[in-house]
Parts: sequence; structure tokens; C-alpha cells
Amino acid sequence: MLHQLFFGYYAFAIIVLSLLVVTRKNPVHSVMWMLLLFFHIAGLYLFLNAEFIAAIQVIVYAGAILVLFLFVVLLLNLREEMAIKQFVSSWKAGLFIAGLLFVAVVNAIGSHVKGPAGKYSVEAIRSETHVKALGKLLYTEYLFPFEIASLILLVAVIGAVVLAKRRLRS
Repeated sequence: MLHQLFFGYYAFAIIVLSLLVVTRKNPVHSVMWMLLLFFHIAGLYLFLNAEFIAAIQVIVYAGAILVLFLFVVLLLNLREEMAIKQFVSSWKAGLFIAGLLFVAVVNAIGSHVKGPAGKYSVEAIRSETHVKALGKLLYTEYLFPFEIASLILLVAVIGAVVLAKRRLRS
């Protein structure tokens, strides 16, 4: 019963916070609500015994990505945009489409058939910890996609350095 209350709190808080993020007119307020949202998501991961994912959630999203969002928001001149009316008159159609999407997602989740159990059961994860199981899976079965992702990130870093050098010369 206590587990259901904690999960219900996190689920309700995440839904409310995500709505606050997208409905606030001031982008700085949206970013601050997003920070609280990221911490609640990390708390949900902790509740689900995924400590590594919770730490990554706080470090990467609440640390790096949110700071990037905040810098972008502060660099933009938003005074003119905030004075303009942002909402259009067709909000009823948007609400109807969102309702249809919600019904489709609920039907898809409800009709989901449970697949075969994998080799990583709860007992197997507990015996060797989450990080060790993730590392084994990442560096054995998914080594090639992991290396491709690292090469893509390397190309992006090299491109950013080249563009930054080019701007310094001009």
C-alpha cells in the first residue's frame, strides 16, 4: 500500500509539473518547474531501484541540459515575444486532438501483450547491481551501436571546434 502511495505521488507530481512547464508564460519559470520535474523523475527512478539512472537523470538532465536551456532563455530577448498574444483561438481543436491521442495511447498500453522474459530478471539484477548489468549488456550485445554513437558524438565535437575556430579567425 505504501509503495502505491509513493508511486501515485510521483506519477501525479510528474504530470502536474510537466503541465506547469508547458503552460507558463515566462520561460524562466518553465525552466525552474522543469528542474523540479527532473528531480521528481529521478525520485521515481530511485523508487524503482534504478539508482544509476537516477544519478544520470540528476547529473545530465538537471545539471547539464537544464543549464543549457537556462542560458538559451537568458540569451534571447524575450520581452517582445512575451508581449505578443501567443495562444490561438483553436484551443478546442487542440484539446480534442490531445484527447484522441490520450485514448489511443491508453488503448495501445491496454492491449500490450507481455513478451517473453529476458535473461535479466529482478533477481539477476540484484545479484550483480544495475551498473554491472548495464555495462555487460552495453559492451557485449550493443557494442557496435555504442561505438557508432560515440563516433557521431566525436564528429559533432570536432565540428563544433572547427566552427569555433573559424569564428575566432574572422
